[in-house]
Amino acid sequence: MQTVLISGGGIAGPVLAHRLRRHGFRPTVVERAAGPRAGGQAVDIRGVALDVVDRMGLLERASGVRTRMRGMSVLDPEGNEVHRSTEATFSSGRLDGEDIEVLREDLVRMVHEHTREDVEYLFDETITALEEQGAGVRVDFARHPSRTFDLVVGADGLHSTVRRLAFGPEEGFTHHLGSYLSVFGAENFLGLDDWQLWLTDGDTGFGIMPVRDNTELRVAFGFESGPLPDHLRRPAALRETVVGKLEALRWEGARLAEAARKAPDFYCDAMAQIRMDQWSSGRVTLLGDAGYCPSPLSGQGTSMALVGAYVLADCLAQAPGDHRTAYAAYEHRMRPFVTANQALATENPGGPASEESVDRAKNAISLDA
Repeated sequence: MQTVLISGGGIAGPVLAHRLRRHGFRPTVVERAAGPRAGGQAVDIRGVALDVVDRMGLLERASGVRTRMRGMSVLDPEGNEVHRSTEATFSSGRLDGEDIEVLREDLVRMVHEHTREDVEYLFDETITALEEQGAGVRVDFARHPSRTFDLVVGADGLHSTVRRLAFGPEEGFTHHLGSYLSVFGAENFLGLDDWQLWLTDGDTGFGIMPVRDNTELRVAFGFESGPLPDHLRRPAALRETVVGKLEALRWEGARLAEAARKAPDFYCDAMAQIRMDQWSSGRVTLLGDAGYCPSPLSGQGTSMALVGAYVLADCLAQAPGDHRTAYAAYEHRMRPFVTANQALATENPGGPASEESVDRAKNAISLDA
């Protein structure tokens, strides 16, 4: 039974582990956090990614916790409504479509609960070194003893440790898209009732949506900027930058700034894509954002992670014991899908891609080779 170490316990890693177990592999998932991560924005499951969730037996459950927006308003910088829609929202697309939108933390928890009985998880742990040794990869951990695995998969996000150890510094693969995004939770101090708000004020803007039966808000705040210097990319500095920019807003800036200042789930990072000529090196390969992050601007990061996990597992199963053939097949099948979905992030700077482009991209692959 081949052993596979998967770095990253978010969505891509556990989905890959689930599929590998069905094919007779023995996966281990290592995750830096102490448990399944909470927080984050609502994410979309679109097109062929819905089939992945369905084949896992989780589609009904995911549909049960989907967001159920009635529509959205677009506001001017003073907070006056300039447009409204009851047909679609910027975050999830058409409200009458088959695609679903769920909170990231709900999907993470759901996938973990579905896999924890037959997948080994190492939480509060990180990889510190990789060394390929003939028929396996020796892996050093920060807390656990070193172990050797047949294969290693990096599903550990935009700032992947596995990618850095196997391919080099991320600067060689990161393509900055000219902005930063912050996401944080707050009480529903706006009294929103299944209704989203979107506002742009100069080079900043936000989308706000109510969650948890309208008791909470998720705020996605973005600002235009080139790559920030190292000292401004530290978490505390990013929070202060966001708080300052929120305070400058002409509508609800003070309350949003205070919410960002206090939020325990505060997140901020550059809008960037990972573009690589090859996703594998020896017995190591990359999955999801680690290998081909499309950025949240595409709206397709979660769907790409789900599909990539399914395809990688199937390619490994179809070439038992031959990781070179499996990795080559994985890249061959996934490349067109990745290219189409990454293009969504840059098609319409400052706004969403067209509905036609999204429809093409979300279905630009078949799960069955």
